[in-house]
Amino acid sequence: MEKKRSVAFHTLGCKLNFSETSTLSRLMESEGFEKKEFDDLADVYVINTCSVTDNADKECRQLVRRIQRKSPESFVVITGCYAQLKPKEIASIPGVDLVLGAAEKFNIAQHINELAKGNDAKVCSCDIEEVSGFNASFSQNDRTRTFLKVQDGCDYTCSFCTIPMARGKSRSDSIANVVKHATQLAADGVKEIVLTGVNLGDFGKGPDGGRHEEDFFSLVQKLDKVAGIERYRISSIEPNLLTNDIIVFVANSNKFMPHFHIPLQSGSNEILGLMRRRYRRELYAERVGLIKTLMPHCAIGVDVIVGFPGETDKHFQETFDFLHELDVSYLHVFTYSERDHTKALEIQPVVPIPVRNERNKTLRNLSYMKLQYFTQQQSGQTRKVLFEGFDKHGMMEGYTDNYIRVSTPYRGEWANQIIDWELR
Repeated sequence: MEKKRSVAFHTLGCKLNFSETSTLSRLMESEGFEKKEFDDLADVYVINTCSVTDNADKECRQLVRRIQRKSPESFVVITGCYAQLKPKEIASIPGVDLVLGAAEKFNIAQHINELAKGNDAKVCSCDIEEVSGFNASFSQNDRTRTFLKVQDGCDYTCSFCTIPMARGKSRSDSIANVVKHATQLAADGVKEIVLTGVNLGDFGKGPDGGRHEEDFFSLVQKLDKVAGIERYRISSIEPNLLTNDIIVFVANSNKFMPHFHIPLQSGSNEILGLMRRRYRRELYAERVGLIKTLMPHCAIGVDVIVGFPGETDKHFQETFDFLHELDVSYLHVFTYSERDHTKALEIQPVVPIPVRNERNKTLRNLSYMKLQYFTQQQSGQTRKVLFEGFDKHGMMEGYTDNYIRVSTPYRGEWANQIIDWELR
């Protein structure tokens, strides 16, 4: 009897990548491959890459070197955003056998079955303009919260961003298909779905880029009625696409959690203009104000970039002061890194690396204080916690509806269960 071939996956980057990796894993298992952990010995290693920061590029190279030392005869496959943007660069990394661009990653099983160990890496990619179609993805059996991809690509032209070059035009699943997937996940025992996409609020464009007669507000209304799913989260949504209707709906829904993640990127209108963002700080503050008026207990996460070209000390102080005054719960702070073929490369002056790092540290400290304050505000409240099934050295973790992490001694019967919990 022929030995089953094995495959191991590693994901770099965002929740969208996690959902796609999980789907790729299921595709490989359906082709007869045995799934292994990435630290185990496997016949094939697949790295699903990100391109948002330099660090993701470096981490990809480090992972390939690690595989080479551990298992030099194994096949190494690179896919994801980095693979679409720089296929030749990745193909030149010693040890890489196959590079799959955006149009080919969901044909992974076919490509691997045709692969032979040779001297040169095989590149299967195309111009991003040729990428069309929508591949539904969701994570399953990987964690308590399931990430469900409902949208891909982006039509925005932010000056710092390579994602439109890596993922193509904005396109979406249909509401009917999303509801079908949610119903399937409910039947599998999933309690919480996180809706993911590149530009989630732009939901409604079909696989060819044309507009469905659908939008994101219509989607959340339909999902709210799916039996069996007890929780939904909106992973990240642009402030200009987070409408008052959506906020009011979430405030009155028992299933959509009081938790938003809203990219800001800068608290300076001048820098927002250089970034080509589609809003100003006043609109952002207005959105936060409405959320907190309707849901004072709501968690709000913020993406912010420091050290963008042209960002002076005054601009940074504007960002700091704006965030300090804003009633948000935590920050995801990114240090600006130069990305090839972006308009930001033309903007002067360039902020020195040590200044970027210092600004990052300042905002991370602010984030720590924001989260401490938000958590303390909830003390004494009883909130519902969905506990994950992992035994972490005798402990288990879960999240409240408003995204406060709770840790408690492990109890198997609480895994994937929603428990009333008094916060202290």
